[in-house]
Amino acid sequence: DNPLQPALRMAAMAACRGLSGARRVIVMLKCTVLGSRYCFVTSRALCSSIYDPNEKTFEKILIANRGEIACRVIKTCKKMGIKTVAVHSDVDSSAIHVKMADEAVCVGPAPTSKSYLNMDAIMDAIKKTGAQAVHPGYGFLSENKEFAKNLAAAGVSFIGPDTHAIQAMGDKIESKLLAKNAKVNTIPGFDGVVKDADEAVRIAREIGYPVMIKASAGGGGKGMRIAWNDEETREGFRFSSQEAASSFGDDRLLIEKFIDNPRHIEIQVLADKQGNALWLNERECSIQRRNQKVVEEAPSTFLDPETRRAMGEQAVALASAVRYSSAGTVEFLVDSKKNFYFLEMNTRLQVEHPITECITGLDLVQEMIRVAKGYPLRHKQADIPINGWAIECRVYAEDPYKSFGLPSIGKLSQYQEPFQVPGVRIDSGINEGSDISIYYDPMISKLVTYGCNRAEALQRMEEALDNYVIRGVAHNISLLREIIVNPRFVSGDITTKFLPEIYPDGFKGHSLTDPEKRELLATAASLHVAIQLRSHRFLGNQRVHILKPGIKNWELSARLDGSDHSIIVSNTGSIFSVEIDGMKLNVASEWNLASPLLPVTVDGTLRTVQCLSRDAAGNLSIQFLGTVYKIQILSKFAAELSKYMLEKEPEDTSSILRSPMPGTVVAVSIKPGDMVSEGQEICVIEAMKMQNSMTAAKTAKVKSVHCTAGETVGEGDILVELE
Repeated sequence: DNPLQPALRMAAMAACRGLSGARRVIVMLKCTVLGSRYCFVTSRALCSSIYDPNEKTFEKILIANRGEIACRVIKTCKKMGIKTVAVHSDVDSSAIHVKMADEAVCVGPAPTSKSYLNMDAIMDAIKKTGAQAVHPGYGFLSENKEFAKNLAAAGVSFIGPDTHAIQAMGDKIESKLLAKNAKVNTIPGFDGVVKDADEAVRIAREIGYPVMIKASAGGGGKGMRIAWNDEETREGFRFSSQEAASSFGDDRLLIEKFIDNPRHIEIQVLADKQGNALWLNERECSIQRRNQKVVEEAPSTFLDPETRRAMGEQAVALASAVRYSSAGTVEFLVDSKKNFYFLEMNTRLQVEHPITECITGLDLVQEMIRVAKGYPLRHKQADIPINGWAIECRVYAEDPYKSFGLPSIGKLSQYQEPFQVPGVRIDSGINEGSDISIYYDPMISKLVTYGCNRAEALQRMEEALDNYVIRGVAHNISLLREIIVNPRFVSGDITTKFLPEIYPDGFKGHSLTDPEKRELLATAASLHVAIQLRSHRFLGNQRVHILKPGIKNWELSARLDGSDHSIIVSNTGSIFSVEIDGMKLNVASEWNLASPLLPVTVDGTLRTVQCLSRDAAGNLSIQFLGTVYKIQILSKFAAELSKYMLEKEPEDTSSILRSPMPGTVVAVSIKPGDMVSEGQEICVIEAMKMQNSMTAAKTAKVKSVHCTAGETVGEGDILVELE
């Protein structure tokens, strides 16, 4: 009955030419089942993830990682019939990746240096379990050449490139020289190691401001600073070298010209040990905060076929120059005229690899395992499609209202992934009850949506974010939703400066239009009445009346963002008629107050809202359009009385410096009795391996210091008091 069926059959038949009989049947069956998703199937016909049980690879693989990426690798191993070994710290003993694996070995206490970066403990785990190969995931030891050497010496396969490629591309100084020799476009800069802050200033002046200071062995946005003058260069040198030493055990830095207002676009490459190499199209990664990616998509709205091909060919040329074998990513900065410059090559699986898998149909983990075993690539460059559109949002346990995201820790008291939305993929390593720890990256999941085109992928992402339930920790859903509905993002007009340009004063949440405000107030008022109606019934019978029976109209007062609104509510069954400041709206819902998700239709517009909390004083916290709003709903009489209640005066924070996040105090720059100036650094807090400078809010004398270097502090803890 599907009107697309004839086109489906024709597309499938065209895609199936030259395929074996079994694969042709699979494609035709998929077309019949998926209906309108046919656009994902036809291109995947030549480039699909088929697991051949007769193709022998490894019997057992150890995953030297944790969280969502460990779970991701285990899933593919299971499909390939490979047994898996998980490693974990003592605080991760009940983690999802540990439960998914066939075996698990504890490799040390919580700090990464004593567990996931503990090479000796991981080598012992390999020996103990008899694992034949190791997949490192990303981060931790994934780009550590010494680890790869140790594996080779022990006769264990490293599922990644060889040590030569890791060293060449892992060192940003050497990789830039190799890129130049391979005829890859590079950014002007200093090609040596910067010795100290004075030399950094001299080099920066020669290159010309602004400059980028970054760790030679770095990645993931760590150890990177932009400097616009001499003072920022000195400060950037200090922080970048400290972060680099903490994250990578290597404090060497390089300096290069900062390309202002660029796009960050990367090319996925895949190469085998036989010298074959492919580029698997691009990923647009320009939406960033603190040089870390937040939203990615594939393909990019910006690239034309000629630029895409040129970038792909240069990426493959670089991979070939270092005899690369495995999956890897070549990152470029692209200016407004489509000039592109080599940034770095990551010799591992990227965090955002799922969106490439969505548009090509390849399982990159499977391909990495095959290449590590010595098999040649199964595909040619002409086989690689761009099939539909995929968008990834990185869901973090972070407070987006603080510098676009400072870490939050705690237990996930309620957690529900939006799998009811079509076209959704979620890579996560947590579930309800999991702890978000101070010791590791605060990522909750990678939320991916795909569609036949960008509009469909965006619409599904918006719906998925509205239906994502995360309670117990702060999260960045509000920021992610605002990004994907922003007109500039929707039109594809983005650069790496998108967030500071759209939110120059920081992220404040969604700004409600007048119609949206009325929708929210009508929803909150209807929810309030629904709660009251339910409260005086038990098992369908009337309880002792706390309300006058048979109320026809509910006269209410609602306070939102400091403004009061008069509301009159009447109901017929599950449908409420709401009058707000003289304007009428109709609100309909099943009003399942036990569900974390509340689908509500207001004048024909369907929204999914979440009621995060409510109390007897009429206070409601409602997540609406991604942002949480605090609303107080009172009866008209109670609202009149509330005017006589005294309000608590806000704390004077100019004399108190509190920690904005949980973390470790790295350095304290002052002592009691010292005079400090407004903006002067007082201490440095490290959270998730990112160092943050805490500064004075005013010029004053230091009254007391409540922290010391090496001490762990929580969010809101007092660090310093000023007079």
